[in-house]
Amino acid sequence: MAHLLIIEDDELLRDGLGAQLGQAGHTVTLAANGEEGQQRLETSRFDGVVLDLGLPRISGMELLRWLRRRLPALPVLILTARDGMEDRVQGLNAGADDYLTKPFDMAELQARLGALLRRARLPAFGGSLELPSTSQRRLRVDATLPQAWLGDEPLELTRREWALLTLLVAQAGSVVSREDVLQTWQTEPGEAGTLTSNALEVYIHRLRRKLADSGLNIRNVRGLGYMLESTTP
Repeated sequence: MAHLLIIEDDELLRDGLGAQLGQAGHTVTLAANGEEGQQRLETSRFDGVVLDLGLPRISGMELLRWLRRRLPALPVLILTARDGMEDRVQGLNAGADDYLTKPFDMAELQARLGALLRRARLPAFGGSLELPSTSQRRLRVDATLPQAWLGDEPLELTRREWALLTLLVAQAGSVVSREDVLQTWQTEPGEAGTLTSNALEVYIHRLRRKLADSGLNIRNVRGLGYMLESTTP
C-alpha cells in the first residue's frame, strides 16, 4: 500500500480520513496546516497527497504550486469545499491530479485516490519507477524527467545516467543488453553521436558509486549485458 499525506485543517475530518485510509492498508501522516504540510514534504517521502485548499499559514494553492516545482510526479488529490468551476480549473492548472468537493463519499475518495496511485506507477503515464531497499532508502526514478531519488535525497544524474538507470529499473532482475542501452541513448534528445561499449562502462561505474548505499547493485553478466539486483538475500 501507499504512504499518504493528508493536509487538512478540520481536525475531525483529518482524523477521520486518516483512520479510514489506515484501515484500507495505507500508512498515513497528518498535517493540520500548509506550513506543517510543507515541512512533512521536505523531510519524508510520500506516494500521494490529499490536500485541502483553505489552509492556514500557507494556502493549499500556494503549497500545491511549491510542491509541483519540487515533486512534479507526486499524485495530489484536492479535497475542498470550493465547488465553483473557476476553483476547479485553477486547482487543476496549478498541478492537482484530481479534484473532489466536500461533502464527499468516502468510497469515491478511495477509488479516485487508488486510481491516481496506480497511474503514478506507470511510466507511460509520466509516473515513476521504484524499487524497495533493505536500507530503507528506496530508489525512485521519474520516468519522464531526468530525476531520481534515494529515499528523500535527489541523485545528481546526467541525462545519459538517468536514461540508463530508468532502463535498468524497468527491467530489474533481468539482463539489459549493451545494445539496448546504446540504442536508448541514441534516442535521447541532444545525445546524438557514436557511443561505444567503453563509454558505457564508464557510466555503469558512475551509477554503481551513486547507488552504493541503496541496497542495489549493477552486475555485469558476461557476454550479455547488465542486471540491476539487490545486494542482500
